[in-house]
Amino acid sequence: MKRSSTIFLQVVIVLIGIVALAVMIRFPLTEGAAVNKDLFSIYFNPFIMCGYIASIPFFVALYQGFKLLRYVGQNKVFSLNSVKTLRTIKYCAIILSASIVMAALYIRIFHDKSDDPAGFIAMCIVTTFISIVIATAAAVFEKLLQNAVDIKSENDLTV
Repeated sequence: MKRSSTIFLQVVIVLIGIVALAVMIRFPLTEGAAVNKDLFSIYFNPFIMCGYIASIPFFVALYQGFKLLRYVGQNKVFSLNSVKTLRTIKYCAIILSASIVMAALYIRIFHDKSDDPAGFIAMCIVTTFISIVIATAAAVFEKLLQNAVDIKSENDLTV
């Protein structure tokens, strides 16, 4: 892979992180429940705080993806560090999907019954599916890369 391609993908990852952070900062202010509330009450709402805590695996996975691209740029893809990075991405995706499912259950159980949370539940289903797909892909790539690293280490020992 050319160096410019990995740099481009690293820039994309940084932009995704910046946009996600901006949305997390701006969205609570535009919410209908934020009318006539001070900043402390808006940002320290239990549901908003759970969203911030659940976003930690997302940002960790973004950092790990950035790190994996750095390994690709340095031609160190077939190393144990790359395998560990993919494993971390897999675990982050699993934690993120579990957090989204818990948020959907919370809204479904404790939400005001006069309002229909169907849109939120649909978004939760879609994002959970995406997280599961990412976790599955990371697990497959981790297994393939682990096999390649094992073969490489065996070849290094025979030479």
